[in-house]
Amino acid sequence: MLIPKKNRIAIYELLFKEGVMVAKKDVHLPKHPELADNNVPNLHVMKAMQSLKSRGYVKEQFACRHFY
Repeated sequence: MLIPKKNRIAIYELLFKEGVMVAKKDVHLPKHPELADNNVPNLHVMKAMQSLKSRGYVKEQFACRHFY
């Protein structure tokens, strides 16, 4: 999936600042709650984190319809 560069940068900045990223398992959520000011869709967050996980940069934990 192609994610705009500004969205990727916003996702990575939050991840490196906080050290953890939480995303609800809802691809139709219009905006990610923590990145609402940047208008980043939840789907972009899920796919960016999936990409980082497949490369071995992050670990994934799933509980109660949320990815950690």
